[in-house]
Amino acid sequence: MGIEGPFWRAIAVYRVASLAYAALFVLGAGGYARPVVSWTVIGVMAAWTAVTLVRYPATRRVPLLAADLLVTVACLLATPYAQGPAAAAAGVMPLTATWVAGPVLAYGVAGGRRAGAAAAAVMSAADLWLRGGSGVELASLQVNGAVLMFLAGVVVGHVARLAREAEERMRRAVLMEAAGRERERLARGIHDSVLQVLALVQRRGAEIGGEAAELGRLAGEQEAALRALVQAPPITRAPDLAPTGLRDRLRPAFAARGTRAGRGPGSAARLRRPARPGAESAPEPDPGAEPYADLRDLLRPFGTARVTVSAPATPLPLPAATAREVAAAVGAALDNVVRHCPEGTRAWILAEEDDDAVVVTVRDEGPGIPGGRLEQAAREGRMGVARSIRGRVADLGGTAAITSSPSGTEIELSVPAWERA
Repeated sequence: MGIEGPFWRAIAVYRVASLAYAALFVLGAGGYARPVVSWTVIGVMAAWTAVTLVRYPATRRVPLLAADLLVTVACLLATPYAQGPAAAAAGVMPLTATWVAGPVLAYGVAGGRRAGAAAAAVMSAADLWLRGGSGVELASLQVNGAVLMFLAGVVVGHVARLAREAEERMRRAVLMEAAGRERERLARGIHDSVLQVLALVQRRGAEIGGEAAELGRLAGEQEAALRALVQAPPITRAPDLAPTGLRDRLRPAFAARGTRAGRGPGSAARLRRPARPGAESAPEPDPGAEPYADLRDLLRPFGTARVTVSAPATPLPLPAATAREVAAAVGAALDNVVRHCPEGTRAWILAEEDDDAVVVTVRDEGPGIPGGRLEQAAREGRMGVARSIRGRVADLGGTAAITSSPSGTEIELSVPAWERA
């Protein structure tokens, strides 16, 4: 039932009170012109009130809501047969009195303000048709009841929708708190065991030298990556496409004993990137994915002992597809660091929000890009920078600026910031 429970209980109380109010009117009027018909209608109203008390809110499907509306309209239209033809002309309240608003409130809670307004339109049309068909002039029709039903349906539907959204936010907050506590518990255990062992392996490997030094270096990188993982804030929803960390591309593999992998084109693991038009097919997006993603969550996995990721404390929200493309462009820039810079070259990633744009800067301390090299690569058909970086960002309506010098290369990616509705 959740947070909607109080709404349904309030509607149940309203139905019972309105039924008692209508019964008192019939009793005070002596059963109107046809007492048998009047009390029969009251009996139908009482029976249907009992049904709604049992079935709501466990069953909120369309058949029950439709039946609720039809039964109420039928009871309302039975008024002339109970009160007589002259009652409506004299301005007598319909037999159902305020009981007719029950389905309007139910529609509002179950379907929101639009459903509440639709139910109010049906009930108002039936009420106005009943009064107009009884000889009342259209200019003198009382529309107060119709206006009140419209207001009730829209307001109750709107408040019910806000309550559901608040409940969902509370649920997510509870999940985040639970995830944070679990992360802290695991981080304490990892710090007391795994991180200390990795630090010891790094230190001892450096002391021994040789292949042990390489193992120590790898242990140091894994220690830095694991420490960044346990210190990062929890992610409430995993992105559809998480970028591979640079540690996977910087980790040299031993093809055989004593032989280290070279820095050839096949030595670096490739990012799984979303495809641009005309490129390879990209994985289908998750239909249940969030409409936006925090870019920081996609950039943190790039952090290693040689790559420093800096991001603001506040989220950097972007449309999910845009965030994945920006992360893929950052991964392509880091791929170039691996391929074209000396081993051990450090890199830095800085993400920030600048007015109406999100800016990500990737900087390295490599030897830089020789003049004309990018144009030559494009002429030779090697479109890595042109397509993987500039092309991606251009498709997003952003810009990519590349500045290079003998002391390093800086790539600045700028995309429009997410506009909150």
